Amino acid sequence: MLDKVKYIVAVASGKGGVGKSTTAVNTALALRALGKRVGLLDADIYGPSVAMMLGVPEGQRPEVLDEKFFKPIKAHGIATMSMAYLTTESTPMVWRGPMAAGALQQLLQQTDWGELDILVVDMPPGTGDIQLTLAQKVQIAGAVIVTTPQDIALLDAKKGIEMFLKVKIPVLGIVENMATHICSQCGFEEAIFGTGGGEQVAEQYQTQLLGSLPLDRSIREQCDNGVGDKPQVEALYAPIAQSVTDSLAKLDSDPSPEIVFQ
Repeated sequence: MLDKVKYIVAVASGKGGVGKSTTAVNTALALRALGKRVGLLDADIYGPSVAMMLGVPEGQRPEVLDEKFFKPIKAHGIATMSMAYLTTESTPMVWRGPMAAGALQQLLQQTDWGELDILVVDMPPGTGDIQLTLAQKVQIAGAVIVTTPQDIALLDAKKGIEMFLKVKIPVLGIVENMATHICSQCGFEEAIFGTGGGEQVAEQYQTQLLGSLPLDRSIREQCDNGVGDKPQVEALYAPIAQSVTDSLAKLDSDPSPEIVFQ
């Protein structure tokens, strides 16, 4: 049930291991801190991680309403749904692409999301069936692309951007993870994966760099252990959340293109 959801924002990456789920969770929390009504869908059917990151206990199951709809599980004020709520940690999803895409549709359409300002969708990595299904079945307001500065990650990030552009979904911006590493012993800061990659890709595709985040131990610890009542890294993601809301507002204010029949 998406009729009361104002915006759907996909958080995606061209490859795994770049911090996409971390970005999705913390951006959702930062949007909530801005006073938005936020939902978070874990669309990574094969490797769901949102439940763990939000500290939802294993084995917690969503209520079923009228034998038709799931009631999302609330975590830190956010309405969440994930395949992790329907399986166990030892249950791998050994499914072909169409089965996973069908499961995503059920999680998306058969969850009673209620009234939301923004539904954040943590996409699986890559450009496969699930991404195309989401693009075709629901109206996505925009996508956030997550990458790291290294060349191989940027190459895959470009493929992700191209996919969204081909299906006419605006790219709201790029989040560059692991931009620098700060030594916990001496405080020395070093760009171990290179510099400027995210900004260059943003310029190439006429979008914006939403944020450049450090390789920070506290971010990893928070996501492994489940966020607390006051997330330690909220300040890092607040500018990203604000830029996302600003971009969505700008999309609403842009005039519709004039259609001329010849």
